[in-house]
Amino acid sequence: MRKVGNFLLGALIGGVVGAVSVLLLTPASGADTQNRITSFVRDIEDQVRQAAATRRQEMQVELESLRHP
Repeated sequence: MRKVGNFLLGALIGGVVGAVSVLLLTPASGADTQNRITSFVRDIEDQVRQAAATRRQEMQVELESLRHP
């Protein structure tokens, strides 16, 4: 389980680095690039919050199953 988590974290970080690189290297106005990066970061924040909430729920279910077998 830990290896899968590490892999997913690495894939997420790689994706973020790649996406930011593309945004920064694409010719566009400064304001347009800033808006695109801001939008991208907000999307990532939403995804991380959603993943954390999902994992929290999974862990609560697992904890309850351990408390009351």
